[in-house]
Amino acid sequence: MDGFIQKFHSGWAYLALLLLVITVINAVIGLASKKEFTSKDRKIALFGLIGTHTQLLIGLILYFVSPLGLNSLGQMSDKMLRLTSLEHPLINLIAITLITIGWSKHKKLTTSESKFKTFSIFYGLGLVLILIRIPWSLWFK
Repeated sequence: MDGFIQKFHSGWAYLALLLLVITVINAVIGLASKKEFTSKDRKIALFGLIGTHTQLLIGLILYFVSPLGLNSLGQMSDKMLRLTSLEHPLINLIAITLITIGWSKHKKLTTSESKFKTFSIFYGLGLVLILIRIPWSLWFK
């Protein structure tokens, strides 16, 4: 069962990353071009949020059923086990928290520039954190 969930988690990651990249690019373009923030921009950011939250839920399930997750938490001397049991989940929780904060903050903002800036910063930081802690060697097995 954990094999299926691991494949699903890896497969969904492509979609979640694509949505996140599109959101960040859209926010940077909107900020640079000083365009008006529209419902289309809000929906793009919402899809980025939903994609990452779905990935988080799949990842949490995987963490508790996989031998590379919670069961390996005490084995810090093994680089791969440390990555999958501590670094990847912790950094991605921080990343998704930043993305969620960005989504929440944009609701209180009134100018288009501040909304695009908020998405650029928070979603961008979340994207960078996610990318640096993906277990790439497991992804392309």
